[in-house]
Amino acid sequence: MFQILIVDDNANTRRLFEVVLTQNGFEAVTAENAGEAQKILDTRPIDLMVLDVMMPEVDGFTFTKILREAGVMLPILMITAKDTADDIREGFLSGTDDYMVKPVNEDEMVLRIHALLRRAKIASERRLTVGTTELRYDSLSVTEGEKTTVLPKKEFQMLFKFLSFPNKTFTRRQLMNEFWSADSDSDERTVDVHINRLRERFRDSADFEILTVRGLGYKAVHK
Repeated sequence: MFQILIVDDNANTRRLFEVVLTQNGFEAVTAENAGEAQKILDTRPIDLMVLDVMMPEVDGFTFTKILREAGVMLPILMITAKDTADDIREGFLSGTDDYMVKPVNEDEMVLRIHALLRRAKIASERRLTVGTTELRYDSLSVTEGEKTTVLPKKEFQMLFKFLSFPNKTFTRRQLMNEFWSADSDSDERTVDVHINRLRERFRDSADFEILTVRGLGYKAVHK
């Protein structure tokens, strides 16, 4: 059972989130401030933290920075009434993994928690399974049944990224920025070349397909 730490100075919010998470199969632990949360993190395994921003003494932005600087990399879902673009930017720059604005849709919160836990598992195991297809990051290999293909590094990284975030559209510029160095002579047409190679390699895949999103970029869909 995943253990979720809820950090919020509002007792009603803590209780509500605790009930929602418990009903959805999680074990919920609560803290009313960063100090209490730190003690819990030091004494028991926590899989994910739901963190309020506007808390006394140490706010959520600061607490997240402290944890990241200390090497604590558990997933953090930040929940707050601060909804400006600058607030959201500060949240992500502090090290949060996701950000929701109050009032929170409880069903959406649970879905986001599941997504964050899934990504954390993928990152820690460096392995991704989609249907009968398995990607292994350390060997840059893709196994479909009894067939294993070792890909060039950039092709593998792009495929791993796409399949880790199904249905999410990535622009050519985003892919260039992530997988090519700033001083590379390559342009965005290079992305198209790599996508075409991946499509050719896995044109018969029963598990996924890479689609063009006209005017935007590319996305992968699970079949």
